[in-house]
Amino acid sequence: MIYRGQLRIEAEHVQSSKTLITDAPVDNQGQGESFSPTDLLATALGSCMLTIMGIAGREHGFSIEGTRVGITKIMAADPRRVAEVRIELFFPSGGYSDKHKKVIRKAAETCPVALSLHPEIRQSLIFNFG
Repeated sequence: MIYRGQLRIEAEHVQSSKTLITDAPVDNQGQGESFSPTDLLATALGSCMLTIMGIAGREHGFSIEGTRVGITKIMAADPRRVAEVRIELFFPSGGYSDKHKKVIRKAAETCPVALSLHPEIRQSLIFNFG
């Protein structure tokens, strides 16, 4: 990682050489032109859930392809921190049995990022099955 000035950071993924830029948010002295570090925390949670649900679907013979996630990050002050991440999952219509839904919920709730976050960070999940 390298600090590029103006509260902007550039990180390079060693294996792929892809780069990622973060900016401080506008409400914290930044330009808000890219993901903030706390945005990445919320995004990591959503993408981890999708990944683990995809693996679980593969293992149980169903697909979650086309599933979308909406993420809302709620900040708290004093100290400034992420207080809650609201995650709303929208699954393609049809084809999910009660067993599939149970597998999906468990996968989302037990993804590594979800289990790594401090217990004081509320994780609110809403599942919309078509």
